[in-house]
Amino acid sequence: MDWIHFIESWFWFGFAALGFAILFNVPKRTLTAIFMMGGFGGLVKLLFLEWNNGVILGTLIASIFVGFVSIAAAHSKHSPPFVFAIPAVIPMVPGSFAYHTMKGIIRLAYNQTPEDFLPLLNETVTNGFKTMFILLAIAVGVFAPMLLTARESAKQIKIPLFSHDKNQD
Repeated sequence: MDWIHFIESWFWFGFAALGFAILFNVPKRTLTAIFMMGGFGGLVKLLFLEWNNGVILGTLIASIFVGFVSIAAAHSKHSPPFVFAIPAVIPMVPGSFAYHTMKGIIRLAYNQTPEDFLPLLNETVTNGFKTMFILLAIAVGVFAPMLLTARESAKQIKIPLFSHDKNQD
């Protein structure tokens, strides 16, 4: 793969992330970081695809990358990490696999010949599982860095309604 293709892919991944960020009405101060994260997250995914490591693993690693970078961007831009992470990973959503899954389901419903049934079923199930695992990889990849770098344990969070004050007895 040549460098021109990588630069072009970086631009289009970043531009797609920027479009979703504008659609979600994020603050203007976050747009540059979202563009960069979407572009570089897409490049990480493309590199894993180029090294034949698979689309699911590539999506997971790219989503983890975006998750960690979004935490750093959140501290510098004073916005929640999800403001950066969600628009940056949406271009990684497997639209093609989902489309082919739905198309296969429709073709299975109207299939008239028994010899075409098993190959079509196999293709439909394969595309469906790829869609599911890629979406799971995106969710885990974005959420895991935020969970791992949480500053406060859930046990340390005080809920006023349930905290027991000894002076009230």
